[in-house]
Amino acid sequence: MAVYSMTGYASASSRAQGSQGSEAPVRGTGITVELRSVNSRFLDLTFRLPDELRALEPALRELLTSRLRRGKVELRLNAQREADDAWPRPQPDQLGRLARLEATVQTWLPRAQPLSVHEALQWCKGSSGGERLDEAALVAARECLEALEDARAREGERLVSILMERVVKLRELATQAAPLVPQVVQRQQERFLERWQQALESAGATQSMSAEALRERALSEAAAYALRIDVAEELSRLSAHLDEIERLLDKGGEIGKRLDFLIQELHREANTLGSKSAALELTQISVEMKVLIEQMREQVQNIE
Repeated sequence: MAVYSMTGYASASSRAQGSQGSEAPVRGTGITVELRSVNSRFLDLTFRLPDELRALEPALRELLTSRLRRGKVELRLNAQREADDAWPRPQPDQLGRLARLEATVQTWLPRAQPLSVHEALQWCKGSSGGERLDEAALVAARECLEALEDARAREGERLVSILMERVVKLRELATQAAPLVPQVVQRQQERFLERWQQALESAGATQSMSAEALRERALSEAAAYALRIDVAEELSRLSAHLDEIERLLDKGGEIGKRLDFLIQELHREANTLGSKSAALELTQISVEMKVLIEQMREQVQNIE
């Protein structure tokens, strides 16, 4: 299953077909649908529709919610009309209905002026094939939605590639950090031995404490120090989180919220690694990890 970005743009066009028996297109109208999508925690839909197509909003909303899960999505629908001289050919049933309406009005309002040819054509133009205009709009909306999904899928592939690169770099940094802790502990043991020796010599206590006891005391202090700076657990959890991120990226689908949670956990482990750092090398690794994780966070915010 693909990974979809919440960022994308698409457009599609359709033209209203003429009514049966009509030789000209209905209203000479072309329909253009545009879809713009950006990241959002939930699915947030906005519609920009002309007045004559405002009734389509429920159908368009149902169409979008059936295919999209997250994102701030704007649907803009435009109706492009041809020149005013592109009149439809009036049909007999239209003219008959208009004549009956005019007769009814003149019965109640004898002083009403008769309809002009222009007014009659305007009425025929306005009453022609509205359902087909709606149909053309829905056709364009479906095509536009498919194009938007394709665009979001392409952007999703790019995001997966970026995230995988960051995962590889984080694993490399974790590999570099793992052997540094024993080295730091070894150096600290040596420092403890030196400081104990200096302290005992300055106090004149070298005769009262054997070399073996001195070493045991120093090793005990070094062991306590090693427990305080041990980051094996943090590195293990970090590796587990990276494994889960890779699994989700391979699986695809609606993974944005899960990835966002895992990014928070990665940041927590990197922070703990930095707080336990007892060497400049570990501090630098922690900082580099935080930079990579922040870059991942920015990309994950766009995944559906």
